[in-house]
Amino acid sequence: MQSFQKPVTREEEKEFRARMKAGDKEARDILIERNLRLVAHIVKKYTSYERDIEDLITIGTIGLIKAIDTYDDEKGSRLVTYAAKCIDNELLMMLRQEKKNAKDVSLYEPIGTDKEGNEINLLDIIESQNENLIEKIDQVEKIRRLQENINIILTKREQDIIKKRYGVCGSKKYTQKEIADKMGISRSYVSRIEKKALKKLRTIYE
Repeated sequence: MQSFQKPVTREEEKEFRARMKAGDKEARDILIERNLRLVAHIVKKYTSYERDIEDLITIGTIGLIKAIDTYDDEKGSRLVTYAAKCIDNELLMMLRQEKKNAKDVSLYEPIGTDKEGNEINLLDIIESQNENLIEKIDQVEKIRRLQENINIILTKREQDIIKKRYGVCGSKKYTQKEIADKMGISRSYVSRIEKKALKKLRTIYE
C-alpha cells in the first residue's frame, strides 16, 4: 500500500477549513491528502471481502471527499470523526450494491448466441463442462453481467483461472496445464481452484 502524509492537527484542520470556506481549492486538496491515512485504516476492516485494496481505498476516498465537502464546523465534532462515518458508509453502500447486483442476475438471461444462432444463457456457461460451448461465444461484451459477478464473488486467483480457462471476460482460453505453467502451480491445483470457483458461482446464482 502507498505511504500517506501525516494527519492534520486540530489547529491545521481549522486553518484549512477556514481557507476552504474562503474558496481556497488547494486547502481542500490538502485536507483530502492529509486524511488518506484514515481511509487506509478503515479499509483494513473490509479486506475479507476479496476486493483489491486499491479499489477499496478509491471507494473510501470518495467517502472522504464527500465528508470534507459536507462537514459542518458548527456540529462540534472533529472532521476526522465525521469523515470516518462517511468513509464507512461509502464502503458499506458499495458492498450492498454489489450484493444486490449479484442477486439480480438471472441464470436464464440471454447473453449472446453461438455460431449457429442458438441463444446462450449464464446457466449454459456455469454448468456445462463442454469446452466447445465456451468456444462458441463470439461476442464477449454480451456477457458483461457474468464478468461483474466473477469480479465480485471470486478471489483474484479464482478470477484469473476462470477467465483463462473458459475464455471469458476478454481473455484467451487456455488449458489447465497452460494456466498451471503460467502461474507456476500444479495442474491439479488449477483444477481444484476451478471447481471451487464454479461452485461459488453456482451457489450465488441458485
